[in-house]
Amino acid sequence: MNPGRLEQIRGGNDMEGERAGRALRVAMLAVHSSPVGELGTQDTGGMSVYVREVARELGRMGHRVDIFTRLSEPGHVAPRRLYENVRLVQLPAGIHGPVHKLALYPHLEEFCREILRFCRAEGLSYDLLQSHYWLSGLVGARLKRVWRIPHFVVFHTLGALKNSTDEPQKEPPIRLRAERRLAATCDRVLASTQEEKTFLTLHLAADPERISVVPCGVDLELFQPVNKTEARRRLGFDPQDILILFVGRFAPLKGINRLIASLSYLKSLDRVRLVVAGGNGSKEEGPLRRGNEALRDELRGLILFPGRIEQSRLPLYYSAADLLVLPSQYESFGLVALEALACGTPVVATPVGAMPTLIRQGETGCLVPDGSPESLARGIETALACCRGRPPEAIRASVLSFGWRQTVSGLLADLTALRRSPNAVGGSSPARGKPPHTLSRACSLPLRLCPGGAPCGTPAAYENPAEGTP
Repeated sequence: MNPGRLEQIRGGNDMEGERAGRALRVAMLAVHSSPVGELGTQDTGGMSVYVREVARELGRMGHRVDIFTRLSEPGHVAPRRLYENVRLVQLPAGIHGPVHKLALYPHLEEFCREILRFCRAEGLSYDLLQSHYWLSGLVGARLKRVWRIPHFVVFHTLGALKNSTDEPQKEPPIRLRAERRLAATCDRVLASTQEEKTFLTLHLAADPERISVVPCGVDLELFQPVNKTEARRRLGFDPQDILILFVGRFAPLKGINRLIASLSYLKSLDRVRLVVAGGNGSKEEGPLRRGNEALRDELRGLILFPGRIEQSRLPLYYSAADLLVLPSQYESFGLVALEALACGTPVVATPVGAMPTLIRQGETGCLVPDGSPESLARGIETALACCRGRPPEAIRASVLSFGWRQTVSGLLADLTALRRSPNAVGGSSPARGKPPHTLSRACSLPLRLCPGGAPCGTPAAYENPAEGTP
């Protein structure tokens, strides 16, 4: 990241300028993942944390935020107050109950109309539209044309990068083309790392001037060091054990199987325990447990599965551990590593996401060249030798500049810069309290994303997404 840019984000000058003016009204789109869903379950992870924490920080500053997400149950749900100045607005998107996120694609048109209908009924207008993930981005692209306001996109993950991993289920062409189109047409892409910006520029042909690097943050009040002895006592862990922690979903690209295999390469297994926190019940844990049973005798019993951990209890697990290991093949940022460091726990990680920036080699952890079991084992041994016993406060100090306030400062700095640009978004946003005059007409328009002008929300387009793409 450009040092001047990072200093601008951390300094907060533009943020304070926005605070000194009138309060902003911000619409955040998170179609497929509610910010209040159970973390660690399907489609509820780092993105949900990001949306929730950015909205909360904006609310603390006096800005008003509406988060629009899919209503998962039949019926009507009134807007729900989440935090000061922050509401959760749940609206229909075709189908109810747990669904694969791609199944929502044919229903984006309906979700868009529901947002417009809601805003018309309440007489709302907004100053900024922020879309999270490509599905939300497609809805945001239509709303931008109606509302004539800046549209910021946060991809969180990129389909092309996910497809470069060993993940067996590849992302469809419809996603790849949608991300390319959004990167070219939105007002600003907020990338969490310089590497993401570089990829967007080189592989998605995005204009680097429209991409800003705004790192993710961490709740520094929640994630603080807890006395290791006390944390282990409360969790029932042996104070003499060497605890290695994994936190995350049990998806192949997270590298959990390679981490388990790395135990075989450790020089000494005496007192080592691997705590695998995450998953969503026996369906996901089953294959890992069976794999554990297939390991040679001396590895059995070394792996503990506490299940999905509530975020409020994660600081106990981070503080109880000697190391967190992030063996992922791909991360857009790697929030769990930032959380662990904030709790004073060293991190061993592959060079994914923000890891090269966050980890100070030999001081706060160890970067390994790849996620092979051999590399992970060497990294674990190196970090134990260099970092075990290092004061947690010293490790925590390395990430104190990564609070959510700094993330929001970067977002507002970009909005301020965009407004000052001679190429600012055309047309001012409608007067506060008055809906756009084109709103009712826009409600009946399809999301025209397919060749020939056919709406991509049709069943045929969904069944053959390669043909129905932006």
